[in-house]
Amino acid sequence: MPIKSLVPIHDIERRIFLVRGHKVMIDYDLAGLYGVTTKVLNQAVKRNLERFPDDFMFRLTKSERDELVTICDHLRQLKFSPTLPYVFTENGVAMLSSVLRSHRAIMVNVQIMRTFSRLKHLISTHHELARKLAELERKVQSHDKHIRTIFGAIRELVNPPEPPRKPIGFHP
Repeated sequence: MPIKSLVPIHDIERRIFLVRGHKVMIDYDLAGLYGVTTKVLNQAVKRNLERFPDDFMFRLTKSERDELVTICDHLRQLKFSPTLPYVFTENGVAMLSSVLRSHRAIMVNVQIMRTFSRLKHLISTHHELARKLAELERKVQSHDKHIRTIFGAIRELVNPPEPPRKPIGFHP
């Protein structure tokens, strides 16, 4: 089965969140993409806990969970869950491929990793554009006086001064 038809990139992108400065995916979403229940995914992780240090996976706080539920309608059933969800960073998602061994999990993992790479590229492009814009603004500010002079000259050409009035009285 082709990867693109398995999970569209935009479906993965909308499931990546920024939590504690990390781009992460929530266990519930990953389980759905992999075609397993959240319980099965978390059991596989717990059996291999040494593969998931804190920078690969961490549990959300209640307020973080509530914020995600507020942002994403598809996570509303987590609002009343007695357990707080786990989230996985890019490295944690990569590690999941060694824990979940189904063909679907491997194929979905490949697509998720490509999506993370694509997001990194977009972010770096955004930073480069922001840097170039700031540089352009500095150049414009240094040339600001000259530009104002040019615009002033253009305004004078477009709006010529009023012609002098005829003198009042008799002139031979």
